[in-house]
This record gives sequence, C-alpha cells and structure tokens, in this order.
Amino acid sequence: MDTPSPLSRRGLLRYTAAASALSALNAARAFAADPAAKPEPGKPADPAPKPADEKPTTDKPTRSDFRIGLVGCGGQGTGDAKDAQRFGKVVAVCDVDESHLAKAQKTFAGAKPFKDFRKLMEEKDVEVVICGTVDHWHTLVSMAAMRAGKDVYCEKPLTLCIDEGKRLVKTQKETGRVLQTGTQQRSDVYFQRAVERIHAGRIGKLKHIDVWVPAGKREGPFKPAPVPPEFDWDLWQGQIAPVEYVKERGHVNFRYWWDYSGGTITDWGAHHNDIALWATGFDRSGPVSAEGKALVEMIPGGFTANSEYEIHFTYPNGLTHTCYSTKDSTPFGGTVNAKGKVHGIKFHGTDGWIWVTRGNIDASDKDIIRQDPKAPRQIFDHRGNFFRSVETRQPPRCDVEIGHRSATMCHLGVAAVRLGRKLNWDPSKEEYVGDAEAQKTVAREMRKPYDYSYIGA
Repeated sequence: MDTPSPLSRRGLLRYTAAASALSALNAARAFAADPAAKPEPGKPADPAPKPADEKPTTDKPTRSDFRIGLVGCGGQGTGDAKDAQRFGKVVAVCDVDESHLAKAQKTFAGAKPFKDFRKLMEEKDVEVVICGTVDHWHTLVSMAAMRAGKDVYCEKPLTLCIDEGKRLVKTQKETGRVLQTGTQQRSDVYFQRAVERIHAGRIGKLKHIDVWVPAGKREGPFKPAPVPPEFDWDLWQGQIAPVEYVKERGHVNFRYWWDYSGGTITDWGAHHNDIALWATGFDRSGPVSAEGKALVEMIPGGFTANSEYEIHFTYPNGLTHTCYSTKDSTPFGGTVNAKGKVHGIKFHGTDGWIWVTRGNIDASDKDIIRQDPKAPRQIFDHRGNFFRSVETRQPPRCDVEIGHRSATMCHLGVAAVRLGRKLNWDPSKEEYVGDAEAQKTVAREMRKPYDYSYIGA
C-alpha cells in the first residue's frame, strides 16, 4: 500500500498553510514540543474540520494561574513548558547544562533557576512539574515530584526499564498525584477516530496490526572530547555507568544509545505502538509475547541502540501486532520516500482496514472514517487535558498506568531484539515466563548515588 505522507518533525510552519487556522492551532498544541511531531507540507487526506463544526471538549481547565516548574530545559522540555503557559506561569527551571538554563531564564522571565531538581521540588510555589529530561532521568524526577505533592506531565517514554514503571505506578497510587504521559497522539482527532471506529466494529473483528516507526541512526565510530565547561556530564549520566564524554552521547542523540534509551523502539514506538495497544483494549495489561530480531549490525564505537529491527507481539486473545523499522521516514519523522512504508499504523479487520498517521487517516471504505457532517467536531488538547485533571483530580487521558504499559511493550520489544528470540510475558505478574535471562532486563543496575536513595525513596 502506498501510504499518505505523514507529519514530520520539522515542517509545522509549512503545514499551517494546508489547513484552517483553528485546525492548525489544534495540531500545534497537540504536538507542540514533541520532536516526532511536526507536519510536512501537504494536505491531510481527510479535510480539516471548519471552525463552525467544532466544539471544545472538557480538555480545558477553568484556572489559568497554575505555577509550573520545568525540569529539563532542552528543546523538548522548553516546548512543553511554552505550551503549558496557556494555563499558568513557569516559575522555576532546572537543568544540568548551564547554557540550557540560561536560555530558559530568558524564555521564562522571572523563573527561579536550579541545577538540582530536588531543590526545585522544595519550592512551595510550584504546583506542577513538567519533566522534559533525557529518558533515564524521567522516573526519579517524576517520583520526586509526586512525593513532594506535585502533579507531573512527563515526556515519553515514561521509563528506562519495566521496574521503573512499576515503581511510578506505586508512587502515584500512594500519593494520589496526577501524572500525564506525554503521548499526545491519544489526543489527536485522527488517532481518536481510528480507535473509536475499531472499537465500534467498523472493520469487523480486529485481526492484525502493522506499525512502522522510523529507523534509528547507524553512525560512528565517535571520538571522546573535552566536556563543555557549562555541562555537568557526571550528573547528566546519572544512574548510568560513567563513560568518557562523547558529544554524540549527549543532547538530541542520546536516544540512539542503549545506555540511555531504546532507540526508536522506545521513541516513536512509545507513540505508534501505544495507539496500537489502545486499539487492542489491552492498554492496561499488554501482550503475552514478543519476538524480535535486529536487521543490521551496529557500528563498533558508534550508536548502540538497534537502528533497524522487526518485532512481533501477540496478545491474550490471539491478536497479532508487528512493529517494523522503516528507512522511508527519517528518525525525526520526515519523509524520505512517500511511496514507501512511511511511519504509521495499519489496522486489519475481518471487514476492512484503517491506516492512520499524523495528519492522515484512510480506510478500505471511506464510509468507515467519514464524519457525519451534522455532528459537531471535537477539539482535543493533551496538555489541556492534563491541567484539567490537575484541577478536577480526575484521571488524565494517558495516566501513569497507561504510560507504564505502553513503555513496557516497547521495553519487551527492545529485549526481544537484543536477545534475538521469542520472549513470553505475563502481564498480570509483570515478569517473563520461564526465562531468567530475559528477567534480568526488567530492572537495570543504578549507579550510586543516583539510585532511588537520591530522592529518599
């Protein structure tokens, strides 16, 4: 199938000319800070709704004076916090890179600066924490925030390993705080429509799901370099065993190293596989097996997270789900070959199929996805949904359990690819079945002092 060209990360401004002003604003809010988010030129396959046809959802708080703290002031975190200012003011910022911190102080005038996020958590003026750090700091920052009585918007993937997710779920239950996972596709009208139609049986019984995510980077070898004087490299590494500074290990490219992330399996996979999991109805449990293989060898001395792979998941009801890496999309979501297998999701049912990606939805029969022209269109707002939940104390759209289970599926995929075989998983016990080698991947050894004792847990 020649799939429509999806939204890339870099083309948001160009896309606005292809949709109505309100539709473009909604897309910008949904994907504002996610580097896997921004659309390429081209008109969506399904026409953007007209403003008169739209109505707001409850994804908006009545308050607009929330006091926000930002931990992780790179591009992702800063973008999240800029968008969050629709609902309040950023009063505190934290980063281990002084250059990032200085930029954040200019962006968020009057915000109090911190290098140690634990000190930010002591600020009584901070109600809400946005965690925009690198993946391997997500859990400790989020746990510390909830333990300090603050609600959390945490970027995806929620965790570095499965055990971290179990601890986050436990902490949320103990504290009663709100945690929204930054998998904003759950608040996008096309993904919402696709899953709603599947749950309504519009393609019959769901039999199989194909997911394509961008292939990762395969580069190297890299040479060590002097640590920039403004960058606390030891603190940035945190729980991970220390290594010499390599520029390509740090900002932006960190996710292509297994030490700090899982490559595009846990990056884009945390989005597209999350939608697949949602459609199955098992988004609070998960698959029962994962079988994977790497398709290329990584370059010695270079990036270590597998860049090209294939993973097969099976669910308790026999439903199957395959995740493929594709080089027809760039690691940032841009299109390399619009006629190829660009990133997105195809749902196969007994009576038809639905294809969905950012900015596009298609189906075997257009009636499956066509909107009733008399029905009002809804606007979904992922960040607004979070602040609404903070205000009402109701669960957000992508709560900690959902974020944990989606991340778990990605971690299962990473383990299957790294081990190169089928792994059986018990989602109720959250452990591998009869596989001691695989079970070792559930938790990672944490370097002291950056283990759970670092936040007093």
